Amino acid sequence: MKQLQSLNHSQRIALAGVLALLFPIFSPNLFRPLGRASPSLFSEWNAPRPRHLRLLEGALHRQISIRQQVELWSPLPDQSWKPCTQSFTGSPLPEKSQGFLQVFLDGGLNQQRMGICDAVAVAKILNVTLVIPRLEVNPVWQDSSSFADIFDVDHFITVLKDEVRIVRELPTQYAWSTRDYYATGIRATRIKTAPTHASAEWYVENVLPVIQSYGIAAVAPFSHRLAFDNVPESIQRLRCKVNFEALNFVPRIRELGDAVVHRLRNPPSSSITSGATDPTERVNTIAKSGAGKFVVLHLRFDKDMAAHSGCDFGGGKAEKLALAKYRQVIWQGRVLNSQFTDEELRNKGRCPLTPEEIGLLLSALGFTNNTRLYLASHQVYGGEARISTLRKLFPVLENKKSLASAEELAEVEGKASLMAAVDYYVSMKSDIFISASPGNMHNALLAHRAYLNLKTINPNMILLGQVLVNKSLGWSEFEGAVVNGHKNRQGQLRLRKQKQSIYTYPAPDCMCKAA
Repeated sequence: MKQLQSLNHSQRIALAGVLALLFPIFSPNLFRPLGRASPSLFSEWNAPRPRHLRLLEGALHRQISIRQQVELWSPLPDQSWKPCTQSFTGSPLPEKSQGFLQVFLDGGLNQQRMGICDAVAVAKILNVTLVIPRLEVNPVWQDSSSFADIFDVDHFITVLKDEVRIVRELPTQYAWSTRDYYATGIRATRIKTAPTHASAEWYVENVLPVIQSYGIAAVAPFSHRLAFDNVPESIQRLRCKVNFEALNFVPRIRELGDAVVHRLRNPPSSSITSGATDPTERVNTIAKSGAGKFVVLHLRFDKDMAAHSGCDFGGGKAEKLALAKYRQVIWQGRVLNSQFTDEELRNKGRCPLTPEEIGLLLSALGFTNNTRLYLASHQVYGGEARISTLRKLFPVLENKKSLASAEELAEVEGKASLMAAVDYYVSMKSDIFISASPGNMHNALLAHRAYLNLKTINPNMILLGQVLVNKSLGWSEFEGAVVNGHKNRQGQLRLRKQKQSIYTYPAPDCMCKAA
């Protein structure tokens, strides 16, 4: 201690400089992001404040319309369309298969789901036997879950047995055809040149000859590798049959999902509150319209989404710099949106909705603050600080961890694909589904719920971007714009247009006009 006191002023400065350099080495976690959802202590420490205080105040004191509530919770009327994957008889299964097809699928759960449907379709086109697809380890979430960990293999094979031959594993003579085998060199049986949205003819001309020569072909990558247009009607309907009928989750996911749904519909106790001071009878009428019902909100607001959008989310200079750095590291700065201003992006509907903004949307649409809201999301960038405004508007905000015990979650905890599967299952059981921004899960559920005529609110991103930029807008004007802009965005069937995905718009390819 005496020696330290005897140091002159310049030595003290030098020592402090050395300690400052060494501190990040010995305590690195303080200087790196806590995760894809959370900011780091120093780089993104400032918690975002509400950006729309005037609208938030209006939402907290909003008047509730009984008629709006009744309409909101009413199921969709019959739209004169019905599923018809069984009503079309395609070509019968030939007596002999021409060989084996392997596919390796990357991406998240719903991207892999689309790849599985395309794999079955290609196997049908080529008259080959499909090996249960291999799901690659997700580089983002590091999830190594296999097809059999997520989907019921027996059900999958049984539902498709009259359409396509499917095997769990390759026969012994092809046991060499593994992921490791293809990773160690150029192989004649590996097809890695399949173009995005390739035609059926491309597979006949480029993949079938390999199978005929070697008995097997492995296609990787295989995401988005089959076209949506100029495909035989029987193949289109087969893709929907796979998607909506053959792909059932394994029992443990269904059981956990059913437990979550039961607790959402049957809370242990509920105190009915309202966003307005209405007479008791009026409040009770409103409460009854939503009793036992719940909304699923897919809040896709992770760091990838926030950074790639190029938008400003109110976290200040620190957040802007952190997201810019993230864009540079992940995409080397090559993000198209980063060349536009925040206002330009919002006017074009390119900014994902923050938890605060989705809360304002739900409030304007007529959801009361006693609505049971299930949050389907892996992680939210900014964590609880970002969600707090949404929770203020909707206190009954639930998720898997609030509704299931640690023991129930043990088999899915830390496995992003299994967690997403539970959320997908609960979403399909909800009275209303809404997603904060487009993406694979949004598209998958939009299609699946349209197929079954279930209510799904599809946010008008352009409208919301424009009204949220207008800081002079009062609550009544905002509410009116939102209600008018979403009258035809609550599950009304939209027919697929050319180049659009059959996994987002299943009609008319997989649905028939009812007589």
